[in-house]
This record gives sequence, C-alpha cells and structure tokens, in this order.
Amino acid sequence: MPTLQRDGLAGPRTGPSSSSTGRVAVVLAAVVAVGLLASVVAARYTGAAAPLPGGLTDAGPVVRWALPLVRVVHDVAASLTIGSLLLAATMIPGRTRAESAALDEPRRAAALRVATAAAFVWALAGAVGVVFTFADAAGMPLSDPLFGSNLAGSVWSIEPLRVGLISSVAAFVVASVAAVARSRAVALALTVVSAFGLLVLGLAGHAGGSADHETAVNAIAAHLLGAAVWVGGLLALVVLRRPLGDALGVVARRYSAVALWCFVTVGVSGVMSATTRLGSWSDLTTPYGVLVLVKVLAFAVLGVAGLWHRRVTLDRIDDTLTAGAGTPTADAARRLRGRLFVRLAIAETLVMALAFGVATALARSEPPVPETVADPSPALSLTGYPAPPAPTAMSWLTAWRVEWFFLATALLAIGLYLAGVVRLRRRGDAWPVMRTVSWVVGWLLFVYATNGVLGIYGRVAFSWHMTLHMLEAMVVPIFLVLGAPVTLALRTVRGRRDGTLGPREMVLALIHSRFLAVVGNPIFAAVLFFMSLVVFYWTGLFQLALQTHTGHLLMTAHFVLTGYLFAWVLVGVDPGPKRWSPALRLVVLFATISFHAFFGVAMISGTTLLGGDFFPTVAIPWVTDRLADQRYGGGVAWAIGELPSLVLALTVALQWFRTDSAESVRQDRRADRDGDAELTAYNERLAALARRDEGSRR
Repeated sequence: MPTLQRDGLAGPRTGPSSSSTGRVAVVLAAVVAVGLLASVVAARYTGAAAPLPGGLTDAGPVVRWALPLVRVVHDVAASLTIGSLLLAATMIPGRTRAESAALDEPRRAAALRVATAAAFVWALAGAVGVVFTFADAAGMPLSDPLFGSNLAGSVWSIEPLRVGLISSVAAFVVASVAAVARSRAVALALTVVSAFGLLVLGLAGHAGGSADHETAVNAIAAHLLGAAVWVGGLLALVVLRRPLGDALGVVARRYSAVALWCFVTVGVSGVMSATTRLGSWSDLTTPYGVLVLVKVLAFAVLGVAGLWHRRVTLDRIDDTLTAGAGTPTADAARRLRGRLFVRLAIAETLVMALAFGVATALARSEPPVPETVADPSPALSLTGYPAPPAPTAMSWLTAWRVEWFFLATALLAIGLYLAGVVRLRRRGDAWPVMRTVSWVVGWLLFVYATNGVLGIYGRVAFSWHMTLHMLEAMVVPIFLVLGAPVTLALRTVRGRRDGTLGPREMVLALIHSRFLAVVGNPIFAAVLFFMSLVVFYWTGLFQLALQTHTGHLLMTAHFVLTGYLFAWVLVGVDPGPKRWSPALRLVVLFATISFHAFFGVAMISGTTLLGGDFFPTVAIPWVTDRLADQRYGGGVAWAIGELPSLVLALTVALQWFRTDSAESVRQDRRADRDGDAELTAYNERLAALARRDEGSRR
C-alpha cells in the first residue's frame, strides 16, 4: 500500500492491514498471558489464593483466583491507556503547526483509538474487581441471594470498594472523551485524569494502624504511576509501530527520556516499599521475599534493555532512516528499523508483564512485617503516627520525621533549578544569585515545615497546625516566587522543532492561556486565597485533611499553590498576563490583609471546636484546653500573617520605585538623544496657549 509524502516525512498507512492487526493482537495477548501465568504461579507459591484458615467464611475459589487475574488485565489496560494518551499528547510529531495541535492527524488518531479501547477494558476490569473485592472481603460467594443488595449498600462505605469505583469511573470518562477528542490539550487533560484514576488506588485511605503507613502509601503511588507510564509507553510504541511510520525514531527517543525518569522512580519507590514490609535480610527467604527478588531481577533486566535501547537501538533506527530516505531501499530500511526496535521492545513488555503478575500476587500475600499494629492508639489509628511527647524549646531543632514525598519534591525542585543555573553559566549567561538563594531557601523552609517540628505537632494540635499552615501559605511562596523559576525554565529548556509537546511548550501554552488570564487576576487570586481559609476550616475538609493521607497531601499542595499564586500576582517577575499597576496591587494586598485579620479574630472569638471529633478523639494529654489551643492558633494566624504581608508590601513598593527610576532614566536618555524634544514641545504649547489667552483679553 502506498504511503503519503509531505515535508520530507513519510505518512502512515491509510489503514492497518489485517496482518498487522493480527500481530498487535498476538502481542497484547502474549503480554496478558504472561502476566496471568506469573500471577497464578506466584499466588500458588505464596498461598495468596488459598482458602482462609480456621474455617473462616470464604467466597470460594472462583473469587480467590479471579481477583489477581482481573487485576493483571486491569493494570495492563490502565498502563496502555496512559501510555497511548501520553504519546498522543506529547510525543507524536506533527508535520504542520495545525497538525501539531490536532488529534485528527492520523498517527495521533490511531493512538486515541488505542487509548479508547484500553480505557474501556480498564473500566470494565475495575468494575469487576470491585465486585470480586467485596465478595472476598465479605466472604460471600457470588451466588449468594443477598450478594447484590449487600454490595449496593457497601460499595461507597468500604474504602477499597469506593476507590475502585472512583478509578473505574475515571477510566470510563477517559474512554468516552477520548473517543471524540480532537484537541491535543484534551489528550493531555485525559492523561492527567488517567493518572488520577490510577493514583487514587494507592493514595486513598486513612492511616490505618501502621507507623510506616504514609511511607508505604507514597511508595505505592509513585510505583504505580511510574510503572504505568513506563510499561504503557513501551506497549503503546509496540502497538502503534506501523501507524507511527517514520516518526517511530522521534517518538522512541522522546519515550526513552521519560522511561529513564520512570526507571528511577520505580526503583526508588520499590526499595522504599520493600523496606516497610521486610524487617531484615533474612525475610528475603520467605515466599514474599522471594517474589520481591523476582521483581528486582525483572527490574535489572529491564534496566539493561533500556540502556541497550538508548545506546544502540535508537541510533540504528536513525541510521536506517538516513540510509533509506529517498532511495529504492526505503521500504527495506523501514522494515529493518521496525525489527531492530520491536524485537527488544516485545521482550521488554513480556518481562514487564511478568513483573505485573508477580505484583498482583504480592498485593494479596502477607508480608513478613505486619501491616497493622495490634491495639493502636487513637493518634496512631487516625494519623498513622504515635502521639508525640510534649514539645520543648529544643523540639524546634531536634524533632524530625522524614516525609519522603515532600523531601523528594523539594530536592528535585532544587536540583532542577541548580541544573538550569549551571547550564546558563556554562553558555556565558548571568543569573541573579539572590534568585537562586531565594528558591533554595523557600524549599528548605518547606522541608523544615513538613519534616520538622511543625509537621509532627501540626498533625495533632490546632495551634501547631495553624503555624504550619501560615508558613506553607504565606512564607514559603514568597521565596519561591522571587526565585523566578518560569523565567529560568524558558531560558534553559530547549524548544522542540519536531511538532511534539515538551516542557517549554507546555509552559508557554500556560503563560498565554485564558486560564492563567483568569486566575492571574489579582482579585481572583486574593479571593481564592482568603476563601480557601474559610471553606477549609469551617467545613469537613479540615477533618478530612487531618485523618487521611490523601487529604493531608492535597491540603499541603493547595496551601502552597494558592499562596504562590497570590504572591506571584503581587511581586512575581515571571512572564504572564499584563500586571496591574503597583498602586492597585497594594490596594488588593491591604484588602486581603484586612480579611485575613477578620479570619484570625473569628478564630480567637470562636466557641465551636473545629475539625469535628478529631481532636477530642486523639486526646493529646499535653493539650489540656482544646478550645484555648484553637484560639491561640487564631492569634498565630493573625500575627504571622502580618510580617509576610509587610514583606509583600515593601517588595511591591520597591518594584514601584525601580520601575519609576528606570522610566526616568529612559526618559533622560531619550531627552539626550533628541534634545529634550518632548519638554520643548510642551513649553511651546504652553507659550501658544498664553499668547492665545493674551490675544483674547485684548
């Protein structure tokens, strides 16, 4: 079948042949089969699918064996969905500017069709998994007459069922929208929704009874997402090899860069997850430990294969494209290129499927270290950590508890920023030292707030929580904004010339978007900043953030982001919508300060304990009067908010002064060039008006 030729790039076939479709089906079937076989063998080895001991009520062998098998199909489909969407949104090039943004470009349309089909399978497998999970938890066979009614009454109240249902709904939404999507921005949004549908399976849930719960949850979430992008991207490349045509080399290189990040994420999160479930090296000899070693071996094999891809296969693809372009041997070169990539890629996906199957069995196997604590304290049950002792003056320096997610976020942000500064320096460009200092200080304060004394005591006492809140929302963002990270990114991140969507293109699209034009309005940012306080503390969101890990993460992210937005519209130097004059920005700042003071006064004078029954249930012994502690927290909100507001006001005033000074210098230079023509013209006009007035009096 002939190919289309435009701008020197060969187009995809107008439709997939039956033989290529058959080969794709065989590859997908092989991946699923290997995953299912690995899951069965692993479950048999660990006893994960064995009947419950002691005569406990059991749902039967169908449910026990179906659960891990359905999860394999679920994970493969979810990964393929995310991988196909990511390719369609960011990695598949366009021949023209219009094609770069459109999804009806044939190669992107093919990726969207794959994502649609995979998402529907994901949604169906997720729904079936919810049914089987309830049967397994309740010990009810599917044939029980009361099964349907009990399931309907429990699906939203039991957390594993609830999050499974949310994930399935997210997958169904992705499938439905992807079927009619025509915009690359929509594909990018669907990628985010897909990631949410997967992350909710790992992040949701309260702290249970394990003191390492949050570390385990963070590790599982990072592991899930990293593995899904890694596996799904490679599987999508295999499935879409023929539609991609000569774009295979470009897409494979873009995927390779993402896969390297995923490899590191999966490796680090895997180690963290294993350490929470294995107490010693001897635990590696247990059935659970042996399966962990199998995953480590698969991870090592995939690392070697990825290294081979980066150093050998991708270069060979480029060589065959160069040798074959415009010659009679072009078709042979393309076939060689395909074989070079696909052989290794298929082997990788089969190893990944093996790891997926083992992982599903691990999820149902009992680890050597118990995941729950017998008879946990109320603080441990609600927060995941034991109640801290009464604070002392030295606690401000000595109290530390590592929150790996926040620490990793800060270190990554600092590392990327410093790498950008080094790149600028190496090419001879300057970057203000104070911006670098401001950025680093901001993230170090964030680490102290989340990992230090405030992060520990802010989980159980209102006044400490409010201090944490004020630091995250009003102090840290000022330093981050003055670091000008967007400006640095635009000066250091290279743009893409192949029609794909990279970090620079995303940043530029955000800067010029209608969304930023709305949220970047100072009034909107100020209202969002203040109303977030009211809505958060006087609704159930506060209690949710106190006793759920997901709520705690979202609370922290929201505080920092809303504070960043508010500081940015006032003193930011990064590009964005047209800035208001300094005078108007000061008016917005002073109005916000007033409302913030009212917020503190409302806390101080309040007679109702916030947070529902959380603080009475935790019952920290050194907090003797909880309402007095809450009122003290209101005073903290009022007092701490004043100093950052003063800093913002002084910064706006300083920028105002610098702007006026720069304008004066500019006008002086123009006057020197044109002999002060503007002043001369003004004086001449005044003289003319004076002569006219004198003539009228005569």
